[in-house]
Amino acid sequence: MKIGILSDTHTKVKKAKEALELLIGDGAEFIVHAGDICELETLDLLKNCGYRYVCVYGNNDAHLLPYHNDYTLVKEPYYFKLAETKFKLMHRPFYMSPDTEIVLFGHTHEFQSEFINGTLFLNPGETCARNKPISECAMLEVKPKKLEVTYYAKDSDDKEFQKEKFTYRREIL
Repeated sequence: MKIGILSDTHTKVKKAKEALELLIGDGAEFIVHAGDICELETLDLLKNCGYRYVCVYGNNDAHLLPYHNDYTLVKEPYYFKLAETKFKLMHRPFYMSPDTEIVLFGHTHEFQSEFINGTLFLNPGETCARNKPISECAMLEVKPKKLEVTYYAKDSDDKEFQKEKFTYRREIL
């Protein structure tokens, strides 16, 4: 299963749309937003993209609480299961214990993909290109014997996203 992941879109709806279109175009079957959504328009993009999705509240998303029942919004840490795999989703990296196979987070605006003692810790970076002139997102492909992460990054001057792949061998119990 391919899971498209974006985070920290902030007020950059156009960049969120571009990242979402890239992820769907590359085969995402489920979308995760790791917080700091900030704009209702971004939530509408996710809701109307044609795929299941989940968004976790970020530290800049309190104003979205009145819309909680209109979108798939969750509080952190949020545990769920996809492709026979346990996930934990949060915005701020406060719950970094390895109590699931995959831990997804945002907030730092830095891409991170680390596989430590059977747990993948994955931050897709910042989609908004606020702290650096690069818009980022990631795809996680869950396979029976491995996890594949594709990191996408696009400089503001570039027309296309660059890709970098990381592969981790799953330690199935």
